[in-house]
Amino acid sequence: MAVRGWALAELVEAATHAGEPAVAAAAMERLSEQTRASGTEWALGTEARCRAMRCDGQAAEDLYRESISRLGNCRMTLQLARARLVYGEWLRRSGRRLDARAQLRTAYDMLASMGADGFAERARRELLATGEAVRKPAARTVDQLTAQELQIARLARGGRTNQEIGVQLFISSRTVEWHLRKVFAKLDIGSRRQLDQVLPTDRHTPVS
Repeated sequence: MAVRGWALAELVEAATHAGEPAVAAAAMERLSEQTRASGTEWALGTEARCRAMRCDGQAAEDLYRESISRLGNCRMTLQLARARLVYGEWLRRSGRRLDARAQLRTAYDMLASMGADGFAERARRELLATGEAVRKPAARTVDQLTAQELQIARLARGGRTNQEIGVQLFISSRTVEWHLRKVFAKLDIGSRRQLDQVLPTDRHTPVS
């Protein structure tokens, strides 16, 4: 059920871009049944994003904003970035270049930091279309993390305390703290809260 929901969201977007409204409408109807039954912020945010792509005017804008608001309340950072991307694309097509740049710049930074290169490049091209110059990012500093640093960073991202991480890895909490300081320096961040933005996602998480 969850995997099917994720696939339906992808189908709605693909069919909409391909100019297949009947396919998009059928997928949207099936997706709505699942997301309404789930009721999670991610599910409803994904539904709002998909509906927005099939609307115009104020209705579309309201749905894009709802999607960003709902996805911002959960940990689905990739989906939030994608919502900002499609909203930015819509704003640019609507002739609102300054508004589009704000959404696209945020989407680009988020997607590039997560290593979602295909989506990041799409955001970069959209930014260029608004007249803004964009530099391609340097190689991700996440590649500079050692295996242990990456493991600790992922555990910290998951909400584990230094003590809990230390117990799991059989090291002291002070050693965990030392490794995390190195992680923050390498990733150019200042706190655990930013780990979710810069670490690559382990897998796609489907709508449930």
